[in-house]
Amino acid sequence: MASNNGCHYGQHMGFFYNNSNTTTTNWEQTQLTLVQCVGSICCGFILVANALVITAVITNRRFHYPFYYLLSNLAASDFLAGIAYVYLMFNTGKVSHELTVQVYFFRQGLLDISLSASLANLLVIALERYISVMNMKIHSNLTKRRVTLLIVLVWAISIFMGTVPSLGWNCICSLNLCSKLAPIFSRSYLIFWSVSNLVLFLIMVCIYLRIYIYVIRKTVVMKSHTSGSMNRKRTPIKLIKTVMTVLGAFVICWTPGLVVLLLDGLNCERCEVLKLKRWLLLLAVLNSVMNPIIYSYKDEEMWTTIKNLMRCVCNGTRRQRSSKANIQRNSCQETSSSLKENTTEDSKVSTQEMLKS
Repeated sequence: MASNNGCHYGQHMGFFYNNSNTTTTNWEQTQLTLVQCVGSICCGFILVANALVITAVITNRRFHYPFYYLLSNLAASDFLAGIAYVYLMFNTGKVSHELTVQVYFFRQGLLDISLSASLANLLVIALERYISVMNMKIHSNLTKRRVTLLIVLVWAISIFMGTVPSLGWNCICSLNLCSKLAPIFSRSYLIFWSVSNLVLFLIMVCIYLRIYIYVIRKTVVMKSHTSGSMNRKRTPIKLIKTVMTVLGAFVICWTPGLVVLLLDGLNCERCEVLKLKRWLLLLAVLNSVMNPIIYSYKDEEMWTTIKNLMRCVCNGTRRQRSSKANIQRNSCQETSSSLKENTTEDSKVSTQEMLKS
């Protein structure tokens, strides 16, 4: 056990892993290679899929509404999560023991920022849906300026939450307060982090239950209307179901991890939190994989736009290939024609010399 006297900013992470008795959780090389290969494929899908969602919102004018701007911001947080997972995969195992304190803060900060951004986006989307549905409108009256300010506020809060441990809420100067899952994070910070996120989960679930009950009641009252008007009134329900599915996947994938963080913060000796660490990280990766699939499955217009974007990319690649092939063909034809001209000129010269002789 390391000494508790003084601060240890100059130590590598191996020092803090030894302090927390987490040296037995190293990855085997074969296992680590397999995780990196599978994880790289998943992260590649996360990056490409969420980039397509963001591009679809930008290019399609039918998505130029507050709800879809916030949805694209949620995709941007998943895009950041994909980058964070890639960085984490290639800085884990034995490599993690050689990391400096600053690099470890950066590694964990990326994950915390992406999680905070996703959670804040879901909360803002919940409020936007509440305002629009209570006014019986498909989209709220939020201006682009207000939506931009909300997006900036979401990222400002997320960056602050992700950098809090590096700003001083850590255990580098008090090793007896260190957690097991994050050896330089204070257990009190893990309690704050997990409890605040779980409370936000509960708030969002209550908001969407309130919205859903309200919409169901309105739908029952409006049954006497024509089918056309009912179809128009069902459009907000589709958007609500999309967000509720995203929220449900988020809660299912992240709640176990937050509970384990809370148990670690409470210094639960009987809870084998280290054995669950890898599986909980896998759940977090699956959440970022699921989100763009949910957008496409629940929204036909989104899926159509994404398919058109993929066709444009494929057609552009084919055009580049065909243009390169045409250039090569033209160059070959020019070469062959020049060779033919040279041979004909040579034959003319030889026949003239023969006639002279």
